Amino acid sequence: MQKEDIAKIVAEQRAFFATGITRDISYRLGALAALRGSIQQHEAEILEALRQDLGKSSLESYMFEVGIVLSEITYVMKHLRGWAKPKRYSGGLSVLPAYNRVYSDPYGCVLIISPWNYPFGLSLTPVIDAIAAGNCVVVKPSNYSKHVSQVIETILTECFEPTLAAVVQGGRDENTALLEQRFDYIFFTGSPAVGHIVMEKAAQHLTPVTLELGGKSPCIVDATADIPLAAKRIVWGKLANAGQTCIAPDYVLVQREVKEPLIQALKAEITAQFGDNPLSAPYYPAIINEHHFRRLLGLIEGEELACGGQYDEAARKIAPVILPNATEQSKAMQEEIFGPILPILAFDDIEDVIARLEQLELPLALYLFTRDKRTEKRVIALTRFGGGCINDTLMHSLSHTVPFGGVGQSGMGGYHGKAGFDTFTHKKTMLIRHIGLDHEMRFIHNQQKYEKLVKMILK
Repeated sequence: MQKEDIAKIVAEQRAFFATGITRDISYRLGALAALRGSIQQHEAEILEALRQDLGKSSLESYMFEVGIVLSEITYVMKHLRGWAKPKRYSGGLSVLPAYNRVYSDPYGCVLIISPWNYPFGLSLTPVIDAIAAGNCVVVKPSNYSKHVSQVIETILTECFEPTLAAVVQGGRDENTALLEQRFDYIFFTGSPAVGHIVMEKAAQHLTPVTLELGGKSPCIVDATADIPLAAKRIVWGKLANAGQTCIAPDYVLVQREVKEPLIQALKAEITAQFGDNPLSAPYYPAIINEHHFRRLLGLIEGEELACGGQYDEAARKIAPVILPNATEQSKAMQEEIFGPILPILAFDDIEDVIARLEQLELPLALYLFTRDKRTEKRVIALTRFGGGCINDTLMHSLSHTVPFGGVGQSGMGGYHGKAGFDTFTHKKTMLIRHIGLDHEMRFIHNQQKYEKLVKMILK
């Protein structure tokens, strides 16, 4: 798509937003209902596209992509009228007789740039939140997941006029052209490296942004943990989408006395969940492309492996790898892995782990397996991360009732449910004042007479 075509889409969306139609809650609910119907109608095509792009099974695709999107629509539609209703607040003594009213005002024309690893869910969920908030939306799906991107375009074109929601497909040139436009909000999901570029471009127009990034999310297992259960949930969280998940456990920090039992339990769980030959398991996903496939193989080259490492080049699959004696200097510890490789590092004292994590970039997620409540409280209180789980992995991202997002290098802002609605609205405050009543003390000619009273009210 040419730069001129993109500029035209943005201009037409601005003109449509100016009509005020999207401010009507009934209009928004109708749009969401249409989107839900289209997704349900095209469910088989979505699942097939995810299989073609990422080798995902229908169960995994529905659980993490289609089902999550449909559930978000249902939740948002149920609560939208209440969220959008102006909220009344006291004005306080200083402005009596008056009160404040806060309006949830849509930003206008929103750009959503989505990634390839969960290409359907991470495209449509922010679209739902943005439309629910009353915005017009331009969606830029990933060029790496071409089949899913085409289905997204089919669905949105079927549901909406491009003045409400438009899809721009393509690669780097289209991304560049989009970021040169003046949007009212930008929502980006992807790598920190590209996040820097998005924020730099947004700053030129003082456009607010949400960045959903990633990082090396640690998984801590202490000596009190239920080792078999920890292994089961770590393997599930790590190998969902073959590890290509921004909140996957990136590496494990395990207390030294339970390191070997955990490694044995992890190996057993890989076999239990994916069989003796994961490469032949039809539900074991593929790596997105040749570049990332080669990058992952480079991370395990020359390393000691407790299991895995076999690969199928044609299918772009790598058998799950455990690195039993990883160190801070290991190649897999120098970058976010984003694949089926799990480094294991031992620790002796949880306080050392807490201190060590504070020296690193802030991760998108943190997972802790423990039965010790003191350890649980210490880790939560003294470490910074986007969100996480105690005695589980990934599951915190599936809820519509709480925000999901990162902090520091792992992102800024959040979404899902009410948090998503709030992300795409400006909270516009209005003071509503009665006519004919005034405090004489507010006016400058009464300064000496009312000075003591003003200080008493405002202290």
